[in-house]
Amino acid sequence: MNAAEIAATVLMGIGLVFQLVAAVGLVRFPDVYCRLHVIGVNDTLGSPLVLLGLAIHASLSLASLKIVVAIVFLYVTGPLVSHLLARAALESNIPCWEPDEDRER
Repeated sequence: MNAAEIAATVLMGIGLVFQLVAAVGLVRFPDVYCRLHVIGVNDTLGSPLVLLGLAIHASLSLASLKIVVAIVFLYVTGPLVSHLLARAALESNIPCWEPDEDRER
């Protein structure tokens, strides 16, 4: 195993950990707005790290160039999509989650 394969494996492993955390958060968080935060973390850390690991594994080739273009596309469109989804939820009067007032702090 050379250094490039090790780096690719480490990057993909870290990216998969972020994606696992995002999947758990997507199931556990109570409302749309909290879930959008988790999806934003996945879009900016999880998927690009996995794709970067794949690009390193593919070495210098047309496939790695396409993967880098996909990473740039994720970074450009991720915040825009999150903003549009939050705005649509707000305009649809979807309420924000609020903690119970009865609960002790």
